[in-house]
Amino acid sequence: MDPLMFIVMVISVTASGALAPGPLFFTLISHGAKSGAKGGFLFSVGHTLVEFPLVILLALGLLTAASQPAAKIITGLVGGATLLVFGALQIRGSIKSKFESDNPSGIASKNPLMLGVIFTGLNPFFIAWWLTVGGKLILDALVFASFAGILLMYAAHVWIDYAWLTAVAYLARLGTNIAGSKIYRVVLTVFGGILLFFGFLFLLSAFGIL
Repeated sequence: MDPLMFIVMVISVTASGALAPGPLFFTLISHGAKSGAKGGFLFSVGHTLVEFPLVILLALGLLTAASQPAAKIITGLVGGATLLVFGALQIRGSIKSKFESDNPSGIASKNPLMLGVIFTGLNPFFIAWWLTVGGKLILDALVFASFAGILLMYAAHVWIDYAWLTAVAYLARLGTNIAGSKIYRVVLTVFGGILLFFGFLFLLSAFGIL
């Protein structure tokens, strides 16, 4: 696979997970109203402390399967189907649902780095994403360039987390209602469509059509 194409695919697929509202997002808004961009950066560091070891563990588990056609088919089918579900739910949610925080009161006073760790590790969407869609990307990265491919894949992914979470905290500090913004909803809808597109590509690739 062409390196640029691989990077574009990783950014396109992973951006949706970073932008989607969830426990970490709403906790960050609450904390960011006081701490600003610095708090958002520390949230990102906490997120990375959980995510990067998980990616390495998954890569080690998939390393021996990287050259097996069956592994590529399975990850393509599971990853593609998951992307279709996530994409459809994201589009539906951005159009019909209100994004509301259900965080316990007082949580904004706690350590942002620790909150990043907690709300990443305890987020079932995060774990499910890396076991399905992320597993497909990890396998592709291993096939592409072994562990160098993993580092390239993760670098293409993680900068989005830092840019987005830092920006969210900064805007929360300014009093911007991100979750209620029409622009934010449009962006989520667009990325939901991108997820559907790559979901179909993953499935076609698994069946050997592409």
